[in-house]
Amino acid sequence: MNNKLDYIAIDFETANQYRNSACSVGLVRFIDGKEVDSCYSLIHPAKMYFIPEWTETIHHISYNDVRNKPYFPEIWDTMVMPFVNKTPGVPLVAHNGNMFDMPVIQSCCEYFGMDVPKLEYFDSLVVAKKTWPELESHRLTELGAHFGIEYLAHDALEDSRTCGQIIKLAADKWGVSSVEELLKACGSPIRAF
Repeated sequence: MNNKLDYIAIDFETANQYRNSACSVGLVRFIDGKEVDSCYSLIHPAKMYFIPEWTETIHHISYNDVRNKPYFPEIWDTMVMPFVNKTPGVPLVAHNGNMFDMPVIQSCCEYFGMDVPKLEYFDSLVVAKKTWPELESHRLTELGAHFGIEYLAHDALEDSRTCGQIIKLAADKWGVSSVEELLKACGSPIRAF
């Protein structure tokens, strides 16, 4: 890991409760805490599960939106990994990533018989809880509202962007200038697959 405030925020939306049903992904690269580029794609879920109304009302992605989109392996190999590999050694960050986004990657890789990538990551939810313990909620939507970040919740690209902005705000609050220092201040180790 480098010693700057460099990270790639990532977010997935899933078609339903199954972690292998990824239906969109968004990534935003932050260098020195500033957004420099991003990418987004819809994904054909592993099995074309019926997309229940409850998930469609959350992320507004329908069966028709994804039925002709590429499957996870193609998106991963042609978009996600090339985007990540542009800045070697830069960790991923996801909000509630320990419980959701990283299991999505693992489940999709397992379903398609792909090797789980060797990536480092940390969870912005953990960072937020340590940085602002006084807040009642540390959900991304609540943090966004608290800090005046206007965004479309449950859109993978918008969630990634907001996650990255929260990390910059946390670093500013702690008075640190690198991911390593931020995680040390929060008592949160970098994790790896």
